[in-house]
Amino acid sequence: MSQSFTRFHFLCSGIDHATEAKRKLIRLYGQSSLEDADVIVVLGGDGTMLQNLREFMNTDKPLYGMNRGSVGFLMNEYKIKDLPERIANAQLETIKPLRMIAETVDSDPVEALAINEVALFRQSYQAAKIRISIDEHVRLEELVCDGVMVATAAGSTAYNLSAQGPILPLEAPLLALTPVSPFRPRRWGGALLPETVTVKLDILETEKRPVNAVADNIEVKSVTSVTVREDKNSRVKILFDPSHSWNERILTEQFRH
Repeated sequence: MSQSFTRFHFLCSGIDHATEAKRKLIRLYGQSSLEDADVIVVLGGDGTMLQNLREFMNTDKPLYGMNRGSVGFLMNEYKIKDLPERIANAQLETIKPLRMIAETVDSDPVEALAINEVALFRQSYQAAKIRISIDEHVRLEELVCDGVMVATAAGSTAYNLSAQGPILPLEAPLLALTPVSPFRPRRWGGALLPETVTVKLDILETEKRPVNAVADNIEVKSVTSVTVREDKNSRVKILFDPSHSWNERILTEQFRH
């Protein structure tokens, strides 16, 4: 970024070593208010970062994470020294979330934002049956599976990767549509979609084969249909050290063996 940053606001998860790290950093660099801070520094793991990315959506405040949790793909290495210089030289990325609209039989539609993915998964012992439409055109009449998800580039290395979905560079204008344990069509491996599309997932046999929907950590039970699209009005900024950039981590993940 090559700018001067001197005002930080430190946030942390509730675990002890994140809290201790916050105390040390405040002693060194002070604690500015949220309103006055140039950068919000998040101490914890990816879950803590995701929570704060949603919290500071559309505030134009960049977030810089340092790993004090168990998972840290969104986090930089934890170091106390030279924090202003590290942040000044960090690479700025902009993340665009998905908006989920989940419909159920018994309640009003539920809307939620997802930075990683919107995922559907079977609620009972029986496989889910889901019809997939893209921009109101049915592309798959019936997917029999444990679940299916729509993942952003930011989320492509999370649940999507565990389900054998593709890894997407952060600047790629794509979404990953990835099945979880597909039974029919057995060899269907998912699809890469333009980020501009609207995905509709209709649940078939809803009473016999109930399905839950989750936008990151917001869960809706027994959905009848779920619509997913990029939220064009929402943005959040995140900072990465050049040595730990998103693109570098994407390449590293793809060559792991």
